Amino acid sequence: MKNYMTTFKERLSYWTYFVGQNVYYNITFIYLSAYLAMQGIALWKVSLVLLVVKIWDAINDPIFGYIFDKVKFKNGLKSLPWLRLAVTFIPVVTIAVFTIPSGFSETGKLIWFAVAYLLWDTIYTLTDVPAYSMLNTMTDNLGERNLLLSVNRVFSGAGYLLCVVVMPLLIGRSYSFAVIVLSIISALTMVPLCIFCKERNYHPDQDEGDFSFKQMFTYLGKNKYLLTYYGGYMATDALKTSAATTLFVSFFLFGSELYSILLNLLGMVPGVIAAMLMPTILKKLDKFKTLFWCNIVNIILGFAIYFLGYENQILFLVLTFIRAIPMCLVGVLAFMFTPDCAEYGQYKSGISAKGITFAIQTFSVKITGAVSSALALFLLGLFAFPTIETDSFAKLAAMNIQLSDKATSGLWIVYALVPVIGMVISTFFYLGYKLNDKDVQIMAKCNSGEITREEAEAQLSRKY
Repeated sequence: MKNYMTTFKERLSYWTYFVGQNVYYNITFIYLSAYLAMQGIALWKVSLVLLVVKIWDAINDPIFGYIFDKVKFKNGLKSLPWLRLAVTFIPVVTIAVFTIPSGFSETGKLIWFAVAYLLWDTIYTLTDVPAYSMLNTMTDNLGERNLLLSVNRVFSGAGYLLCVVVMPLLIGRSYSFAVIVLSIISALTMVPLCIFCKERNYHPDQDEGDFSFKQMFTYLGKNKYLLTYYGGYMATDALKTSAATTLFVSFFLFGSELYSILLNLLGMVPGVIAAMLMPTILKKLDKFKTLFWCNIVNIILGFAIYFLGYENQILFLVLTFIRAIPMCLVGVLAFMFTPDCAEYGQYKSGISAKGITFAIQTFSVKITGAVSSALALFLLGLFAFPTIETDSFAKLAAMNIQLSDKATSGLWIVYALVPVIGMVISTFFYLGYKLNDKDVQIMAKCNSGEITREEAEAQLSRKY
């Protein structure tokens, strides 16, 4: 593309990075809860520790965003130094999370997990904020950014697919073995970005990052659409308890943990198609309106799945596949709004704080992942889900544990109903989001100095 600033090698390196990054995220988001629930620890204690360690998350992401905006490396780079550090350490801390010594006491296991997870959480921030912020330093072409983000979701989906297929196949042997194999593969997919990608649209001599901690909060206070959008995102993902319970639903309700591969594939295939078609879709439809109405369809189909139940497996699988289409469209669109909010925030406040903006994105992803996992375990505990101690599903099958009617009902509620409630809540947040693509492009031109503020105000569709 003659107007693109990046080469194909750069774009491919950027995209493959997210294969590995999403493997690391989904290992913890999808499989950590089941792993912890099989350590012989009371579920309420596990859920409490999950929430407590997230206090660091609440501090770490905004602080790193602030540091990210303030630090200027002597080599003139913005994101790459952080990413090279992250790629080195993310496999180490991920493996540590999933290698809790079996001989430790309950307290010892909880301490090991808390320390390892705090380290994982910190390093994951380094893999995320700079990677997304790098969009703005790689190119100032909005169409190119949308392409990078759209195809990024295809590769992110490949990471998800790699994780949900390989993990169930390997955890029959042991969790630790599965995580070590996936961590090595993932690290290799992330290295090319650190070698081939360039930051050509970053100008350290400008005023970016030259603001105080107080001004950071001023910037966030004026960026109402950032807060509105991620309020809705967090409502949805904090109650997305289905991911944390998929393995147990597959094992106890459908007879095998391998059933989770089928469930995840049904949700994955439409996502790949949606990501590939997204650049074409966005040429015809405003991305926020697309997200909003897909969310409404998700709610309707989610209630249908819950009330129709899982006894009729064919109907359940058909509805799961149909629902995956709007759900995947939402997933592909999810992080396309952060660059828009960054442009809006700079336009309203005069402060360029992309690190802070993308730190809110990372914070939202991690805090909702922790809340959903902790909430899933806590709710299962309320429904008298049994305490289990084993290191594989093969051994769990040999234990021949039978769930009570209360535990079975609770497992289905946590898997199918709770996530729908989150989507309903998010709808009320989304009603307050008013940014559109055309206005964001005008704001971007104003922020870059291509047009004056007076010219921008005259071209905007409404007063912001």
